[in-house]
Amino acid sequence: MTPTEFTEVLRAGAGGDAPAETGADFLDTTFEELGYDSLALLETLSRIERSHGVSLPDEVIGELTTPRSFLDLVNEHLRRALPV
Repeated sequence: MTPTEFTEVLRAGAGGDAPAETGADFLDTTFEELGYDSLALLETLSRIERSHGVSLPDEVIGELTTPRSFLDLVNEHLRRALPV
């Protein structure tokens, strides 16, 4: 999943009321600073699970502090799912 794709899903998960920022600064800014709450992150997780088949426990949301940490975890799971 690219950073752009992730940002689009994150914005949709927040109901479209999310900041329009992108890039490294956005990826490394905490969700709290960006104004995302846990419900938006859970919705984002749900959307990623449906669209990419990634299954992550809801509890992981509390451990993810930035868009980059969320994106990295998703991509790690996507890589594991690839056939060898």
